Parts: sequence; structure tokens; C-alpha cells
Amino acid sequence: MSRFFATGSDSESEESSSADEITPKATGTTFSKQALLLSDDEEDTKRVVRSAKDKRFEELTNIIKTIRNAMKIRDMSKCLEEFEQLYRAFLKSKTIVDKEGVPQFYIRLLADLEDYLNQLWEDKEGKKKMNKNNAKALSTLRQKIRKYNKDFETEIVSYKENPEQSAEEEEKDDIGSASSSKSDDDEDVTAKSLMKKKPQEEEKKAPEASKFLKGAADEESESEEDEESEDWGSDSVDSGGESEDNEGAAASLAVVFLKKAQDGDKQPERKKDDRRKRHKKMEQVDEEADEEGEGEEGGWEKVKGGVPLVKEKPKMFAKGTEINNAVVIKKLNEILQARGKKGTDRSAQIELFHALAGISNENNLGEGILVKIKFNIIASLYDYNTNLAAFMKAEMWKKCLECIDELLDILFENSNIFIGENIAEDSENLAISDQPFRVRGCILTLVERMDEEFTKIMQNTDPHSQEYVDNLKDEGRVCGIIDRLLQYLESKGSTEEVCRVYLRRIMHTYYKFDYKAHRRSLGLQGETKSEQDQEESEGEDSAIIMDRLCKFIYAKDRTDRIRTCAILCHIYHHALHSRWYQARDLMLMSHLQDNIQHADPPVQILYNRTMVQLGICAFRQGMIKDAHNALLDIQSSGRAKELLGQGLLMRNMQERNAEQEKIEKRRQVPFHMHINLELLECVYLVSAMLLEIPYMAAHEFDARRRMISKQFHHQLRVGERQPLLGPPESMREHVVAASKAMKMGDWRTCHSFIINEKMNSKVWDLFPETQRVREMLVRKIQEESLRTYLFTYSSVYDSISMATLSEMFELELPTVHSIISKMIINEELMASLDQPTQTVVMHRTEPTSLQNMTLQLAEKLGGLVENNERVFDLKQGVYGGYFNRDQKGGYQQKQNYQRAPDQRGGYQQKQGYQRDQKGGYQQRQNYQRGGYRNQNQSSY
Repeated sequence: MSRFFATGSDSESEESSSADEITPKATGTTFSKQALLLSDDEEDTKRVVRSAKDKRFEELTNIIKTIRNAMKIRDMSKCLEEFEQLYRAFLKSKTIVDKEGVPQFYIRLLADLEDYLNQLWEDKEGKKKMNKNNAKALSTLRQKIRKYNKDFETEIVSYKENPEQSAEEEEKDDIGSASSSKSDDDEDVTAKSLMKKKPQEEEKKAPEASKFLKGAADEESESEEDEESEDWGSDSVDSGGESEDNEGAAASLAVVFLKKAQDGDKQPERKKDDRRKRHKKMEQVDEEADEEGEGEEGGWEKVKGGVPLVKEKPKMFAKGTEINNAVVIKKLNEILQARGKKGTDRSAQIELFHALAGISNENNLGEGILVKIKFNIIASLYDYNTNLAAFMKAEMWKKCLECIDELLDILFENSNIFIGENIAEDSENLAISDQPFRVRGCILTLVERMDEEFTKIMQNTDPHSQEYVDNLKDEGRVCGIIDRLLQYLESKGSTEEVCRVYLRRIMHTYYKFDYKAHRRSLGLQGETKSEQDQEESEGEDSAIIMDRLCKFIYAKDRTDRIRTCAILCHIYHHALHSRWYQARDLMLMSHLQDNIQHADPPVQILYNRTMVQLGICAFRQGMIKDAHNALLDIQSSGRAKELLGQGLLMRNMQERNAEQEKIEKRRQVPFHMHINLELLECVYLVSAMLLEIPYMAAHEFDARRRMISKQFHHQLRVGERQPLLGPPESMREHVVAASKAMKMGDWRTCHSFIINEKMNSKVWDLFPETQRVREMLVRKIQEESLRTYLFTYSSVYDSISMATLSEMFELELPTVHSIISKMIINEELMASLDQPTQTVVMHRTEPTSLQNMTLQLAEKLGGLVENNERVFDLKQGVYGGYFNRDQKGGYQQKQNYQRAPDQRGGYQQKQGYQRDQKGGYQQRQNYQRGGYRNQNQSSY
């Protein structure tokens, strides 16, 4: 068998493949049996002998194509991986490159890749959007390409000076390599050479491929078959050439595939005949469609390939057809049958519904059938966008709004129309008769879907654009439709439907601050300028509306979800309007915090928003401890943005797949409902400062001091680690600087850091009653600074005048007296008040620093002794009667031991230790050392 059919391994060396030549067979030899029994796959594959240069260059071009595709989609990881592979492939072809020179397409890639990476590196916004792997790959690849391109610096410079000349040289190289390899499957490297070669090849192949062209009625099929025939033609020529070179006896078989000149002459005539036949068939199809459209009751067309033919608008009914309820319902059902099918034009379907509604109005077929058509129009508008995850276009949504308005008009004008989901299609009454109209459909479901689509539109609109403002103006129309539906269902709807529409109304009300009611409460109603403002201000307060709607749901609703949402919205509205006690009591009575973890995510987001608003309300009222407790869970998690449904954290993007990310984005709250996160964090940190700084001063030497706020301590540690302390800039730096001033008892500096122009613009001016909040803050800073001062410096004073303290902290004397009295009662300050002299007399019972350190050492030694005894117990096990294990698992000492007081000045123990129930040791009687006897203290 010849070497042509021998199967060689892929790992053959390039020298052998390039140097070997195929020895032609003698012309008179016959085909061997093995050669004639080739499989179809072996016959189809073309065996080509190529040089080492072509092989290596093809490998390089394939890798370069992969790199360019990765560049298009900004896949830096793939670029880095393929570049390393390209580097290895280039090293393999080093011998060829030394002979032939560096190929131009390689230089072009290096230059383009370096420019591309520099452009990406300068794009700061694009780098932020990259994931972690791509960003890392970008920096690595940029360093590698800069280092690697130094070896090709002159070639790259010459390429950048004359890119066109380089492209022409590259083209010549490609043409030369293609001719030497005799391969039709070789692809050109550059786009320019491809564009130049393609027309020439088509001109050459056109006469050869003309033999195999087939007539077809469709132009698309003709073009496809032309391409196939071109491929077949070139294959036949190549296969013939190969057989002549390799097998001399193949000449007899090749005669079968030779082209005839007559076929080339007949080809133009065949093309003309095919065009005539195709034109006639198109005319016949149009005539048949017109005849069927006139004969039947109009409208349906024959489509070809799933695409509707472009024709004139079909007529709804044929001429002379009597329009009655049965005909219109039949046509309505015909249109509905095409709903959801492939190839159905949804916009044309909506137009057909509108036309049908117009025909029913012209013929006075009654309101029942009109309501039925309106229901289907709204459903078709919702179906226009098949993807539920995507949002409707604003134009389609506004059309839907208009249709719902028209439907509500019809329902209000005709009280004899009954609609409902429980009405079966068989029992519908759409004709005009003595009986009331009965139509299957639910107006509440349509309104709820419309409201959800409005939320989607707001979620997917840029909040900082004018488009968002324009879309937000439509919320008034949405609330108007909900109010009209509410009136309709109050008279004709079930209790469950009324609760659902009440909740919709609540969801559009609970987060809005009622400025008119606020001004009314302050007595500023007379300042309204226009009559319209006065009329609006005379309307019902939002608090009254919320109270009425929520109490109805509390009483009538049977589903936990609607009632839970109503309670949370009610609490939020109370807190927003500074009704702290009502909001707190409602939250405590509802016990929602016990089982909110079992609710669905949207309800949990609403709960988090409510707790945050409750904490901010408590802060405005001066309830600092309640504010801190309410905000603690949200702020300590470090995920406030995500928990409040106001955005996704980038660090968690790797933990979610694409589907989960879409679900999370659908849960986000629209921008106009957001809570200011900087204001939230500032309120929390200021609350923590007012609680933590006095506590730290009171327990300065307490080894077991607990931490009230971890986040606040973290900010303090960050501030202490800064090597250079400049003036504070951010909100956090202002709070840290104020904390340090309060720690020293300097309330004026603390006040200047918390309340200034920068903090006012960022935080405090965002509250409704700005001035009252600032006054409350000043008061709290003065009081807590006074407490911190007394804790810190009480050991320095024998007595201090309350009048002096009042002057220092600019507080009234009764306030100072009250604060000091509370500290004495709570045993925080060991002192007494001398009423005649108005002084505070210190008792000097606070231990000094040395005594504090001694107490800490004693506590640590006690803990060490206890640990040693436990280790001893574990090692010894049962002690032979020295310890007996009691019923609760502890050990009880039966015998006493003594140590002589005169030997080394040791302890003399009169009674042993008895282990208490909690596992600790309790000394039953006192001990003495030398002549010192402590009779009162029973433990360290």
C-alpha cells in the first residue's frame, strides 16, 4: 500500500513532513482492493501535503483569531491564556522565523493588542465593571505584552508608520502560502486581503459551478444552492487534480466528473426560465390568498416560512355580512386562537381587537361584548412583551393605562354588568337582554399587573435622568385608577378583593411624607398662595386614609401576608411622621420580629425598611438607646444597601449566578422610595457615640467591659491608625473626631464637629424638622459630655460645685442636679449631694489606678487557679475518696486542709471550698493571713 493511505501520527516531526515527497504511481497500475473499499468519511476528507512553514503559520493565525474574538468580548482571561499559547507556538516556529523573517500578521497582532490593553487600562469606569478574574488578567497581560514587545520594537514602529503597506505585504504572504499549500480551506489573516481576494475567487468559480445550479421557486433556496454548487465544483476539480497526480488510473473515473461546454451555454437560459416560473408561482399565491380572503369571513392569509406576507390590511368582515353578537364573538375567538402562536404579529392583533371594538360600537351590540373585547385588548398589551423579566415600553404601558380607564368608565356607567373570574365562559351573557351582562374577567388582576409593570419601568430607568421624572409623574394616574377601582370593588367586590386593592393603595401612600398635614399641624395653612393649594390642603390627611385602610385589613383579611404588609406600612407611616409611641406600640403588639424570618424576601425587605425608619424616628425624638437598638441589626451586618433592597453588593456577585441576580434585581425598591444610607449610618454612629463614650469612661479599667457597638469601635480604631491627623472630611471622620472630643469632656468641640455646614448639607437638613433635631443633638451632647467628665475626673475632685458644672456645660442647674442624682442612684458615681452649698462631695471610693490593676491581677489569678483545678480533675479522675462527685456533676470536698500561718506566712483555711451549681467555687468561710483578717469580703 502506498504511503498516501498510510495513517501517520499527529506527533510526526515537521522536518519529515516537509522533506518527504509522494512518489507518483505508474500510470498502468490498477486500484488495490483496500483503496476501493474506502468508507464514505475517508472519501470526503482531502489529504493535503503542506510544508512546515504553512503548518506553523496556520497554527499562529488560528490562535490570533481566537485572541481577536476574545478582544471583541473583553474576555481578558481568554486573551491571557491564548497569548501564552501563542508565545509557545512562536517559539516552536523559531527556525522558520529565522529563515523567513517575523510574519507581518504577528507584528500586527502585537501592536493592536498593546493599543487595546492601553485603552482598556485608561478606561477607569470599564475597569470597575470588570469582574475580579478579568481585572487581574488585564494587569498581568499588560505587563507581559509591554515586556515582550521590546524584542519587536522596530517592526512595530515600522508597522504603525505604514499600516497599509504592511497589510499589502501580509496579503502577498498569504497568497504565496495558499498557492504552495494547494488548500482551499486556508483562511486569510487580515480583513483587507479577504475583501480583495473574495471577488476574484467568485469570478473564477462562477462558470465552474454553473453546471450544478438548480432551479428553485424561492430566491433564498437558489442562493443557498449556488453556494453549495460552488463548493461542489471546487471539490470536484481538486479531487480530479489529486487523482491525476497520485493515481494514474483515476483518469478514467475523472472523465465522469468533467464539465461540458454545452452546460455552460445553457446556463443563462435556465436562469431565465427559473425566474419566469418563480414569478408565476408568486402571482398564483397572491390570487389564491385574495380569493380565500373574499370567500371566507376575511382576514387570514397564507404565510410562507412562518413570516406573514406584506399585503394590504385585511377586511374584518366580508361585504354584506350581517354584524351581530354571534359573528363578532366568532371573529374574537378566531383572533384569540392565534394568540401566542409562532409568526403571529402581536401589534396587528391589538389593532384587530381595536377594530372589532369599533365595529361593535357602530352596530350597538351592547356593553357586554365591548367589556369582553377591552379585557382582551389589555391582555394583548401585556402579552406584547413575552419575557416576564423584562419591562414594558412606556408607550405600551400608557396605552394599557388608557384602556383600563375606558374599561372602568364602562363599568361605572353600567351597573348591570357583572364581571368575575368565577363566571364560566358558557354562562357568559354578552347579548342585550333583560338579564344583566355577565363577563368572565378580573379587573383587579389587570390593575395589579399594571402596577407591577410601573414598578418594573421605574426599576429599569436611570434615576438621575429626566425620563425617570417624567415616568414618576404617571404615578398620579396609577393612584387615580386604584382609587376608582377601590370605589367600584367596595360596592361590587368580595372582601378578599377589597383587601387586595386596599393594600395596593397603601403601598403607594406609606412612604410619602404628608407635607400638607405637617404644615397644618404647625398652623401654617394660611400661607398657601393659590386656591388650588388650599383645596388640596383641605383634603383628607394621609394618616386618616392609612388608618382606615389598615384597620379594615386587620379586621377582614384572612391571609397573613396582606395583613403583615399592612402592619409594616402602617408602622412606617407613623415613624415617618414622628408618631413614635404609636409606631413602637404597633410593632411590639404585632410580634412580627418573632417570625419575620419565615416571610418571603419582599416582606423581609419591607420589615427592614420599617425598622430603619423606626430607628430614625426614635433618634428625632431623642430616644437614643431605642434608635441604636432599632438600627443595630441592619448596620452591624455591613449589608444595609442589600437588606433594604437598594442595590446589590459587588463582593457578592461571585456567589450568585445570572438567574439569581435577575431575581434579586426584580426585588429592588425604585429609587424614589430609597432611604438615604449616609443619613442612616450617621444616625447610627451618633447614637453609638452618645452611648459608648460615657460607658467607656465609666468602665475604663474594667477587663470584662462589653462592647455596645462593634462598628463604632471599628471606626475609632481606623481613626487611631491614621499616621497623619488632618481636619475631618467625610461623615465618619467627623463622628470620630467628635467622639475624641467628648471623651475629654469638651462638648463645644464635639458640637462643632457634629453640627456644621458640611454635616448640615449631608445629613441634618434632610430631616423635616431640621432645627428641632439640631437642638436635640446639642442638648444630648451637653448631657453626655457632663456624664463623661464626671466619670473621667471624679477621682481628681474632693467636691465640685453644680453651678460650676452648669456654667461649663451651659445646662440649667435643675438639669445638672437631675443628671448627677440619677448617676448616684444607679451607683455609677460614688458621691453625695450637699444641698445647702449645691456641691457634689466625692466619697473617694473609686479605686486608684494601682488598685484597679491589682483587682485585675486578682481576677486573672482566680481564673488561673480554677483552670488548674479543672485540668487536675481531668488528669486524676477519681481521687480515692478525697473528692466525691455530687448529683449535679460537681465535686464536693469532704475534708479540710490547713497550712500553718507561721510557715512562709501562708493561708490558714478553716473550711474548704464547695462547688456551686454553676460550676464555680464558693468560699464558705473567711481566711486569714498573718495578723490581717478580712471579715466582710467573701471572694476576690
